[in-house]
Amino acid sequence: MIFLRGTAVGIEQASVSRVPEGWQILSTGRLAQPFDLVARRLEVRYTADWKPVSFSIDTTVRGQFQRIITTVDGSTATSDITAGTETTRKTDTINPSSVLLPNALYSPYEALAALLRTAPSGSTLPAYLIPVGSMDIRVGDSTTEQIQTTARLIATKRTRVTMNIANAPTEVNIWADENGRLLRLTVPAQGLDVARTDIASVAARQVAISRPNDEAVRILANGFSLAGTLSKPAEPAKAPLPAVVLIGDAGPTDRDELIAGIPVLGQLAGALADAGFVVLRYDKRGIGQSGGRAENVTLADYADDARAAVKFLTSRKDVDGKRIALAGHGEGGLVALMTAALEKRVAGVALLATPGVSGAELVLQQQERALAKMNISEAEKQARIAMQKRINEAAMTGKGLDQFTADIRRQVEDPVFQNMLTTDPAKLMARVRQPILVVQGELDTQIAPSNADRLAALAQARKPPLPAEVAKVPGVNHLLAMSVTGEADEYEKLPLKQINPAASSAVVEWLKKTLK
Repeated sequence: MIFLRGTAVGIEQASVSRVPEGWQILSTGRLAQPFDLVARRLEVRYTADWKPVSFSIDTTVRGQFQRIITTVDGSTATSDITAGTETTRKTDTINPSSVLLPNALYSPYEALAALLRTAPSGSTLPAYLIPVGSMDIRVGDSTTEQIQTTARLIATKRTRVTMNIANAPTEVNIWADENGRLLRLTVPAQGLDVARTDIASVAARQVAISRPNDEAVRILANGFSLAGTLSKPAEPAKAPLPAVVLIGDAGPTDRDELIAGIPVLGQLAGALADAGFVVLRYDKRGIGQSGGRAENVTLADYADDARAAVKFLTSRKDVDGKRIALAGHGEGGLVALMTAALEKRVAGVALLATPGVSGAELVLQQQERALAKMNISEAEKQARIAMQKRINEAAMTGKGLDQFTADIRRQVEDPVFQNMLTTDPAKLMARVRQPILVVQGELDTQIAPSNADRLAALAQARKPPLPAEVAKVPGVNHLLAMSVTGEADEYEKLPLKQINPAASSAVVEWLKKTLK
């Protein structure tokens, strides 16, 4: 499957075969605009040690017949190029070990994926861009990853390479499976993403983190099932254990909540399991391997899913049904509060970087912070804040819609946006009778630390008085990771891709007391 800026634009059917002479790559394909290409047959042949032998392709490009037949004899590549009814010949001197690559079609990258199995970082692979000319491919660092499909767990190797085409370096990422077959190719600068169909499926997910005794589970929800992972202590337990359900932040997050290379929930699950808890995390409905639909889902819907997770845990013999807690990150904390108010089997709630004000107030908080960083006049800042207030008011009341453009009106009328604006932690907290822990990074710029103070005040004001604690972690951002500025644009640059032990320890120690 071939995607351009997130839109599917084409497909290729490809095969890689071992033949008596060496290797053969065959494919057919079709690309829509802006390529407008139909490939009836593409064939690339190599020797057994991946030395190029020949390349041929029959295509129609923007309605015109084109054919290229290239033969390689040592360091000489001869191409007969047919466009319409005219044929020309081009001869180039190339490296005899070159990878043969055309424009716009991607099955020939199977050869490059095979060579990258053994190519060390810092090495250079020669390539011939047919019929343009030779180029170098600089091999960068490689990482190993796991991708879970509906059929199996695929161990992948991801390699960053730099293609130097006409002195214009282009960064490319290439994934190969255990057999060196091409799994995925991305060119970030072009918004290009080519993925094998098994991992292009919405049911596929990257496994960011796992433990040796992790158990894949299915949670029966309302008309569909949620796919999750159950993490357990390494040592077998003699008695039922306390358990924790992890609930992810806003957006299409899966069970690991992988953000900027940090699997927030995956790492937290590991820390809790090491401390003696059974930990359940799951893909949100309509995300990863979970069923259901992600459109128009409210926080109350997500609370229903969390209740299904609690019910699932109570059905297990290795879990103590009277010692189940919830831990929600960001928006997931609001879902945890909703769930706890309805689910008496919940024994405690941990709120991690969770809003303490209504959605409408939070939007204004975040906008004011963003505007403070912009080089615009004070009058322009105030005008934008005033516009956001009008949008919020219209979304919550349904009045004044005719004052907005069509694009803004679509946002105003979005039920998910409306639900977010009207959600108020004060109302939720008043209905929760369980002990509360608030964990907040002092460098969190998405959810300002003042939100933790408000949550703590709300929890402590409940009548009769109920247990509530606050843990503020210095130097930690919204992802619970060590940070310098705490800003979202710093996430990708963080050298240490892990949540801070002080944040996870705060949760562990509180759970040990609460679920003792």
